[in-house]
Amino acid sequence: MRRFEHAVLTSPHPLPVPVLTFPGGRLIEATVRDLVHDPIRQSRAQLALRDRFGLPVLLSAMDLSTEAEEFGATILFSQEEVPTVTGRLITDLQTVAALPVPSVGGKRTMVYLKTIEHLARQKGDSPLLGGIIGPFSLAGRLFGVSEALLATAMEPEMITALVEKVTGFLTEYARKFREAGADGILMAEPTAGLMSPSSAAEFSSPYVKRIREAVESDDFCLILHNCGARIAHLDATLASGTTAVHFGKPMDLANTLARTPPSILVGGNLDPAEVFVGGTPADVAAKTESLLATAAGHANFFISSGCDIPYSVPMENLAAFFDTVARRG
Repeated sequence: MRRFEHAVLTSPHPLPVPVLTFPGGRLIEATVRDLVHDPIRQSRAQLALRDRFGLPVLLSAMDLSTEAEEFGATILFSQEEVPTVTGRLITDLQTVAALPVPSVGGKRTMVYLKTIEHLARQKGDSPLLGGIIGPFSLAGRLFGVSEALLATAMEPEMITALVEKVTGFLTEYARKFREAGADGILMAEPTAGLMSPSSAAEFSSPYVKRIREAVESDDFCLILHNCGARIAHLDATLASGTTAVHFGKPMDLANTLARTPPSILVGGNLDPAEVFVGGTPADVAAKTESLLATAAGHANFFISSGCDIPYSVPMENLAAFFDTVARRG
């Protein structure tokens, strides 16, 4: 059994696996800009969070600009916000055809691979996951999100060609995470949640499946994250063949757990902004208790934030989350 799956299924309570890296920067006096450029600081931030809250799973940061930057996209950096892609690199089929596929590690993908290398030497028995964007979401960052969504209906040949091209790059990036010492990857495919289920089944799931089949092994897994997905997207998500899925606030977790085979792990879905940043410790505890009650009896469930927890989260809110889960043990 893979390390992450074993950790979830053998935990005495639902395993707490929030998407949590950037707030660790505050524990080591580093900014988000520091963490996305420096693997030493990023790994120190994650280890500081483990020391403070007892993280059972270690993660590299969820940064959905990294792969687009390798292709040549312009990135806006901030001290406290995650980097974002600005402008459009791709505008038509001709620019797709001319787009070179970069080598992994040419720019900031190396930061995340080096972070995993550093964490792998200090992870102990903890599962270690690298963060990677999904194929349609990367296409959306290169072509424009709204433009990519429209293209699924108006220019399917163009968007297919682009998704095909980025899939090869992401496959190699995922392999590099495995070689660096990760036990799996958390693949973020949020833009697929903005499509119709049929479009997600055509333009996302087959490509996620292709990457999964190329990199999964007896000791390496792919966890598919989609913070925009609703229950109508569940079948398309599961069509990727992944053995672990992770959802955001829009997903009906009770219905998802009822419809998902117990062999597939299901994680989510406390809202990062509303619960973790905007709530009080009492609010976080209450929302956590409610979600634990919803998932009671499902050993395949791991409790998490629905997406990446912002840098500014109050530390006492994180403590309330972990303490509430621990009391279930």
